[in-house]
Amino acid sequence: MKITLNRINNDFLFECTNSQGNSILLDNTSQPGAKGVSPMESVLMAVAGCSGIDVVSILKKQRQEIKSFQAEVEGERVQVEDAKPFKSINVKFLLEGEIDPKKAQKAAELSFEKYCSVSKTLEPNVAIGYEVYVNGEKI
Repeated sequence: MKITLNRINNDFLFECTNSQGNSILLDNTSQPGAKGVSPMESVLMAVAGCSGIDVVSILKKQRQEIKSFQAEVEGERVQVEDAKPFKSINVKFLLEGEIDPKKAQKAAELSFEKYCSVSKTLEPNVAIGYEVYVNGEKI
């Protein structure tokens, strides 16, 4: 796996591109007019995307009908010398459709305990939690 990063303005805007040519913009969001996401926001996005792929994949294999899928991810940071790494990350899954709540809960559990490479990479240093809501009800 490899990505390339190219600076695309005279400040902090970077384009990161994978080997398939897909890209995202990273920027210093503390500056006015930022046109990309911060690197730390991209970490939260990666957790959401990785676990989201897992949950949807598991539920599709179980023939659950997902009409809507969202994830909200919040990260708490802590000062460590000059850096501010994540101390904890919480993912809230919001699913709508003909979905067995127990299957949705189990899918999230499997993602974080077994499949999600992003959260597994972070978990030695970051506490990762999750909540599952199906049709507006917390599981």
